Amino acid sequence: MTQNLNNTELLIEGAGCASCVTKIEGALKQLPGVTAAQMNFADRTVIVEGKGESSELITAIEKLGYHAALKPGDSDDAAEAERAEADRSYYRRLLRDTAIGLGLGVPLMIYSLLGGEMSINSGGEQFAWLVVGIITFAVMVYSGRHFYTGAWQSFKHHSANMDTLIALGTGTAWLYSMVVVLVPTLVPALARHVYFEATAMIIGLINLGLALELKARGRTSEAIKRLIGLQPKTARVIRDGQEVDIAIEDVGLGDQIRVRPGEKIPVDGEVQQGKTTVDESMLTGEPVPVEKTDGDTVVAGTINKTGSIIFFATRVGKDTALAQIIAMVKRAQNSKPPIGRLADVISAYFVPAIMIIAVASALLWLNFGPAPAVALAVVSATTVLIIACPCALGLATPMSVMVGVGKAAEAGVLIRNGEALQSASKLTTMVLDKTGTITEGAPKVTDVISLGSLQQRDILQLAASVEAASEHPLAAAVVEAGIKRDLDISFVSDFIAHAGRGVSATCNGKHILFGNEKLLRDNRVEIYQEVIESAQAMAKQAKTPMFMAIDGILAGLVVVADPIKTDSVSAISRLKKQGIHIVMLTGDNRATAEAVAKQAGVDEFYAEVLPEDKANTVKTLQEKGEIVGMTGDGINDAPALAMADAGFAIGTGTDVAIESADVTLMRGSLHGLADAIVISKATLRNIKQNLFGAFIYNTAGIPVAAGLLYPFFGILLSPVIAGAAMAFSSLTVVSNANRLRFFKAQQEV
Repeated sequence: MTQNLNNTELLIEGAGCASCVTKIEGALKQLPGVTAAQMNFADRTVIVEGKGESSELITAIEKLGYHAALKPGDSDDAAEAERAEADRSYYRRLLRDTAIGLGLGVPLMIYSLLGGEMSINSGGEQFAWLVVGIITFAVMVYSGRHFYTGAWQSFKHHSANMDTLIALGTGTAWLYSMVVVLVPTLVPALARHVYFEATAMIIGLINLGLALELKARGRTSEAIKRLIGLQPKTARVIRDGQEVDIAIEDVGLGDQIRVRPGEKIPVDGEVQQGKTTVDESMLTGEPVPVEKTDGDTVVAGTINKTGSIIFFATRVGKDTALAQIIAMVKRAQNSKPPIGRLADVISAYFVPAIMIIAVASALLWLNFGPAPAVALAVVSATTVLIIACPCALGLATPMSVMVGVGKAAEAGVLIRNGEALQSASKLTTMVLDKTGTITEGAPKVTDVISLGSLQQRDILQLAASVEAASEHPLAAAVVEAGIKRDLDISFVSDFIAHAGRGVSATCNGKHILFGNEKLLRDNRVEIYQEVIESAQAMAKQAKTPMFMAIDGILAGLVVVADPIKTDSVSAISRLKKQGIHIVMLTGDNRATAEAVAKQAGVDEFYAEVLPEDKANTVKTLQEKGEIVGMTGDGINDAPALAMADAGFAIGTGTDVAIESADVTLMRGSLHGLADAIVISKATLRNIKQNLFGAFIYNTAGIPVAAGLLYPFFGILLSPVIAGAAMAFSSLTVVSNANRLRFFKAQQEV
C-alpha cells in the first residue's frame, strides 16, 4: 500500500526500550521529504510529518529490525476492533509465557531456599540437572523467544536494546549452567553451581512486567477513546422531503440534518430551524447547556438536550471540530517536552554502556574476586545486564504526556505539543488581552451624548455608518445599537481604520472622525476640558467613551461598556495563587483600563496599546527574565501569541489566533487557562518523578548488581531479584503516570 503522505501514523512492533525510539526517529528523519518524526514509546506509534511514500517509511523501519504498518483511521471500526483483539491476544500470550517461566522457576527457587543442592557433585545430580537444563531451554525458546529474536535483529543492524540485555543475561546464566552440567571438570569445585532457576524466573518476571505494563498502558489512552466515542455512527438526513438514517461517512456538505432531543449532533453545522439547548461539556468542559437557535453553530459530538432542530452541514468527516480535536490531542500525546528528549539521548548510549559495565564487572570478579570467582563473575554480569534494562526510562515521559494531554482535553484544553506543556508549567507572567478575554467581548452602547446641534439619533446614525466597515468589537456594538433603533446605515467613502485610535470616513458629505481622544488630538480637534472630565469619569466606571468630530468640530460621544466575565475575577485569583504575575493589555484609554484592572484583580496593565505593540510588550517582559504566557482571542493577538513562551487562544475567538497559539481553551472562561497551567504543572511534576525514579533505579541498582556491597557486607544481588526489580520498575512508572487520571484541576488553587 503506497500513497503520498503529509501526516502519517504508523504502528510499531518490536520496540523494546527508549533506545529503539531514537533509532526509529533518526532513520525516518533521514528520508527525503520527511520533516519530522515523533515516536510515542508508550503507545508504540510514530507520527511522520512531511511528504513521502508510506512504503518507504515502513521499509526504513523494517531495515532496523522492527515491524511497521499504517495505523487505521478512527472511523475504520473493523481495523480498530482488530487491533484491540490483537492487544488482548498479546496480553494473553504474555500471561501464558509468564506462567510457563514461573512454573519452572518458582519450584526451583523454593527447592534452593529449602536447602536443595544446586551444584554438581555426582553423576545422578549431573543427569537431573541436564534434564532441567533442557526444560529451561524449552522455556527460553517458547516463552522468551521474542527477547532473543529482538536481540538478534538488533545485532544484525549493529545496535543494541533492551532485548539485547535480557538475551545476554539469561543466555549467559543458561550457558554457564550447561557447561557446569556437561563438563563440570572445567569449572572449579566451588563454582559448580547452576542458575537455571534464574533464567526461567527472569523470563517469567519480565513477561509479567510487560503484561501488567500493557494493561496499565491501555488506561492512559482512555481520554482519546472517549473523544472518539463521541462521534455518532449515523445521521438523520432530510432528502427529497423524507428523513432517512445514513452512515456518518455518507453525510455531505450542505445536507439538511434533523436532531431530536437526546441525540448527538452528527457533524458541524448551522441551525436552520428550531430552538434547543446543547450540552457541549464533553468538548469545552463547560457544564451549562448552551441555547441554540436559527443561525447558531452546532458541533459534532455534542448532545441535543431539549428541542428538535434542523441544521445544514458545514463541516464533515475529518474537517469537523471534534475530528480536529482528536487529531490535535493525538499529535500532542506523541510529542516530547524538552525534558523527555534528555531521556532519549541518554538511552541511545545507555545499552552499550551497560554491556561494557557488565563485562568489566565480570573481569574484576575473575581477577580479584574470592572463590568461586567464575560463578561470582557470571552472577554479577548477568545481574547488571538484567537490572539495567531501560524500559522505565523510555516510559517515563510519554506515559505522563499521554495522560496529561488527555486530562487537559477532558477539561476543554487542547495542548498542541509537549514543548507547550513544559513551557506552560514554568510561566512567571501571564499577559491577558482585555476585550473578549477578561471581558465578555460583546460590548453594548450605554450612552449617546450630543455636544452640538445634532440629535442623539443623528450622532448614533453617523457612528454606526462609519463603523459598519470596521471589524473591531466596539464597532460591532455601535452598529448593533443603530440597527436596534431602526437607524439607516448610510454609505461611506474614504474609510480609513487608524490602528489603536479609531476610524475616519466621509458620510453624507461630511468628514467624520470617530475614536478615542488621541485620534481627535492627532487631527487637531479641540476637546473641551469638561468633556474630558466627563469622559474620564465614565472611564473610571469601566466604560469606553468614543469621541465624534464632524468636519473638524467635536460633535458628541458614544459610550460603550464591555462587562467583565462573571468568572474572570475568580480565575485571575487562581492564577495569582499559583505565583503568576498578571498583566493586561488593551487599546482602551488608561482610565477604562485602570477600572477594569482594579475590578478584575490584575497586577499590572498597559493601556492604549496598538496591535503591533502587543508582541513588543511580550518581548520586553521576556527581556526582563520573565517566562511569559499570552492569552487572547483576536487576529491582532496572533503576533503576541506566537512571540510568547506559551500562547493560549480562547477557543471562541478567531481561527488565526487559535492557529498561532500553543494551547487552545475551548471555552471562553479564564478558568480554562488556570486549568491548563495546573494540569501542565502536574504533568511535568509527574514526568520528573518518573525520570527521577528511573534514573535513580538504574544508577543505584547497577553498582549493587556489579557487587559493590560484597566486600563490605557479603551481599551479591541475585539475577532473579534483578529481573523482578526490572519488570516492576516499568509498572511503577506507568502506575505513577496513571495517577494523573484522578487529578482534579479545579481543586488546585
